[in-house]
Amino acid sequence: MGQSDGTDRPFTCAPETRSDGPSASQPVAAGEGDPVWAGVRAAAEEVVASEPLLASVLHATVLAHRTLEDALSFHLSSKLSGGIMSAVLVRDIVAEAFHDDRAIGAALRADLVAFRERDPASLNYLVPLMYYKGYHALESHRVAHWLWRRGRKHLAISFQNRVSEVFAVDIHPAAVVGKGVFVDHGTGIVVGETAVVDDNVSMLHEVTLGGTGRDRGDRHPKVHSGVLIGVGAKLLGNIHIGENAKVGAGSVVLSDVPPSVTVAGVPARIVSRDNEELPALRMDHALPPDDSG
Repeated sequence: MGQSDGTDRPFTCAPETRSDGPSASQPVAAGEGDPVWAGVRAAAEEVVASEPLLASVLHATVLAHRTLEDALSFHLSSKLSGGIMSAVLVRDIVAEAFHDDRAIGAALRADLVAFRERDPASLNYLVPLMYYKGYHALESHRVAHWLWRRGRKHLAISFQNRVSEVFAVDIHPAAVVGKGVFVDHGTGIVVGETAVVDDNVSMLHEVTLGGTGRDRGDRHPKVHSGVLIGVGAKLLGNIHIGENAKVGAGSVVLSDVPPSVTVAGVPARIVSRDNEELPALRMDHALPPDDSG
């Protein structure tokens, strides 16, 4: 503890190392040859055949659309509409972001693969797309971040406010989030303005990436690739969480965490070293036995 991970480079993507389908490190473009979208449609067709009561919903949300972007913009518009934001307005904003920045399309596919691979409750690609508010909030943040980067900050904040009301996930539009990110359950997650989350990170509900007071400037955590953050963990301040680190459930982290260690406790301390590569993919939250006494 108390030392940085020693890297000054920009965050980069660590490749996925296991997959029973498309790799999150090699997302494909929309349209023909899109295995993620093909997987969504195949699952939807199976459900329509086996559960007729869901047929109209799945036709409207999935099967009537040409691409994953089209389906997701329609689905998010139905989720986020309300108050001053009509479904048409939300869909226009989302569709514009998806069309303008193809990197969002790569990220939302990598995220969907992450949800499918890392959550044993995810039956197929259709389930997180349709029903996981963690996925919905994450992709909505990508739209808010797109607005923020283009100087449309008030619209970004308004959009993010609606997302937090609907999904109980509060990610500041300026926060930088990589791809292949898994936000399990989502409820109660808070990510501050200057936080950075690298590729292939997993975090559970009630995680906070927050500041330590009223300081302005760069004041939020930087979470590097492969990190697993357990339920209810609080990471506070402009600290670095090194690659392949694991943060135990309920921990309070106030200083830098070296790469490939497990930290736990209040305040958090190192409880084991030499983690396996990419604990975020393994999703093993177990801690080693405490032999301190």
